[in-house]
Amino acid sequence: MIAVIALCFLVFLALGVPVSFVIAVSGFAGLWWSGEYPLSVIAKQIFEGVDSFVLLAIPLFILAGALMETGGIAVRLVRLAQVLVGWIRGGLSMAVVVAEYIFSGISGSTVADVSAIGSTMIPPMLRAGYRPEQAVAVVAAASAMGILVPPCILMIVIGSVANVSVAALFAAGFLPAVVLALAIMVYIWYDAGRSGIEARARATWRDIWHAFVDALIPLGLPAIIFGGILGGVVTPTEAAVLAVIYAFIVGLFVYREIAWRDLPRLLIQSAVVTAAVCFLLGTAAVVAWVLAVQQVPQLLLNAMLAVPGGNVVFLVLTAVLFIVLGAVLEGLPAVVILLPTFMPVVTRLGIDVIHYSTVVVAATGIGLFLPPIGVGFFIACGIANIPGDRATRAMMPYVYMMCAALLIVILVPWVTVVVPRLLGLG
Repeated sequence: MIAVIALCFLVFLALGVPVSFVIAVSGFAGLWWSGEYPLSVIAKQIFEGVDSFVLLAIPLFILAGALMETGGIAVRLVRLAQVLVGWIRGGLSMAVVVAEYIFSGISGSTVADVSAIGSTMIPPMLRAGYRPEQAVAVVAAASAMGILVPPCILMIVIGSVANVSVAALFAAGFLPAVVLALAIMVYIWYDAGRSGIEARARATWRDIWHAFVDALIPLGLPAIIFGGILGGVVTPTEAAVLAVIYAFIVGLFVYREIAWRDLPRLLIQSAVVTAAVCFLLGTAAVVAWVLAVQQVPQLLLNAMLAVPGGNVVFLVLTAVLFIVLGAVLEGLPAVVILLPTFMPVVTRLGIDVIHYSTVVVAATGIGLFLPPIGVGFFIACGIANIPGDRATRAMMPYVYMMCAALLIVILVPWVTVVVPRLLGLG
């Protein structure tokens, strides 16, 4: 059965069939070929794959991201980032990283992140003398880092499929994101010097104050979300509701950059994205169930126990696998299919579940923006209107820096577990 699923998967993926349908057809073919189980299992597993209260947060965070992208929140956060770090060599690029860190902590959607920050920052970067491929690489790398900053849809899915505290995952992402952000900024500083891009004038305290006041309302949203979740006042799903209400009020009544006529478009757009995500989750749950009944977790456990190097080798292999699958499968299906298979190995090896899950999130984020096939990478290229092959060479140094930063996170578990433990979450 496993061989049939793998063969169908590779064939249909090579033919360019959408990933969700590749997974669905592969699962169906495997069950039909074996004849051991009724095909009604497919419908049952698809339903159970999305039948989770915590997954209700996904459409809400997607809608919140769409509202904030349209409502002027991203622009104000970018201005604040520019006055804070714009005076450093390569400061305009560093402002992208800082803005992405803040905005990711509000939207919860990687697509919303790269669209909002990219459309806001790429034009001024081009005017400042950056080559288009440089601008795309910076936005893509910053967005890959931003997946670690909660709220994150991938973390919500991991919490559902692996029975891990979503609040603990949210808390664990902050410091690893800082590690990746610093690695990106180091290369930005080096590349700016090599390219002859001069630093901008240092902002005055008056400019900083005005930018901070202008961004005060957007900054209130992460305070509400994280204060509520980490303080145990609201669940992630309830926090997503607050995010939608907050973004709606700010965009429609405070900044007035969202009109009533925009709402149907935003709702339909969010519904389409949600439907695609849920279909991916459901079909991936079918393949995950097949792997479980075929005893693949036990086979993997036996194999890993025989490999020298133990925990570190397993974590590195996991990171490499999810980087590749993050590019090929867009992340979510890989997590739903493989994480239940890997978790028994994680438990047996004594690896902290929060640490392991954070490594998976970071690796998947890098994969989403891995040239030349990462979907996030193509979104960034589309914003700058350049072909992917042109930006690939500029992107690869950032990929190397992020992989090095991820290795640091793997080797130093303290980075991921200290915040959850301080907050009593893990």
